[in-house]
Amino acid sequence: MLTKLYVESSLFLSSLRKDQRGVTAIEYALVAAGIAGVVAVLFSSGDATGLAAAIKAAFAKVTKAIG
Repeated sequence: MLTKLYVESSLFLSSLRKDQRGVTAIEYALVAAGIAGVVAVLFSSGDATGLAAAIKAAFAKVTKAIG
């Protein structure tokens, strides 16, 4: 009985080690976290330079044209 349990658990762990289904999800999560980090750095600049300033200027221009 103990031998059967050992064999079954060894086979289960072997199949678990070969399973690749979760690897793709982890890769996508890492890529999404990297992109979110880059976007956060681009938009969180404290001064009025860079991409955030350009977007604010564009919205101000559109708001002025509408009003």
